[in-house]
Amino acid sequence: MKHSLFSVGSAALVSLALAGSGCAKHVEAESSASSIASLSEYYPLAVGNRWTYRVNGRDDKAVTVEIVKEEAGFFLDSQGGQLAVDGFGLRDPKRYLLRGPLETGRSWTNVVSVSSTERYQILQAGASCEAPAGTFQNCVQVEGRNRVDTRTTLINTMTFAPGVGMVRVEVAAEHDGQRVPQTSLSLESFQLRPAASPPAPTSPTAG
Repeated sequence: MKHSLFSVGSAALVSLALAGSGCAKHVEAESSASSIASLSEYYPLAVGNRWTYRVNGRDDKAVTVEIVKEEAGFFLDSQGGQLAVDGFGLRDPKRYLLRGPLETGRSWTNVVSVSSTERYQILQAGASCEAPAGTFQNCVQVEGRNRVDTRTTLINTMTFAPGVGMVRVEVAAEHDGQRVPQTSLSLESFQLRPAASPPAPTSPTAG
């Protein structure tokens, strides 16, 4: 069964595929042309853009996501994902994954079903971030939390870099206050259309 990149990172978080239908409820939303442009830099959406991720740090296990077409306002990828940037932020059909203003402490809520509410917060904005693909500047780290029951919360931490896209995804289960890692994805390589390509990474890592 295929999953979008966000499904790989978020399926454990919300127990559903992100490519499904539905709409997130908007909370405390303000928009401007400048904020839309800024948000779009953190996940370049264009047909042909491609990202390859190392799964759980293993050199022999990877997943590749390529945007294959644009349809009904969303960019569709090779793993079944659907993404768009609108006046509120970066979203799939059910939730906002990133919302402006891009500043530490910014928070929002996604109601994805009658029984599932996700709470997101920007943990860090403007710092550098690393992956096998290199080191990138002005990154934004977002944490999504979904409470499963009175003792367990599923946590999805996503790191974005401008002109690159998703750099890292880390999924963990927090049980009685103890966090246990579940799945991680780290950017191994990427290929963007020339207009969307960023400067070269400052200090590539060996992986």
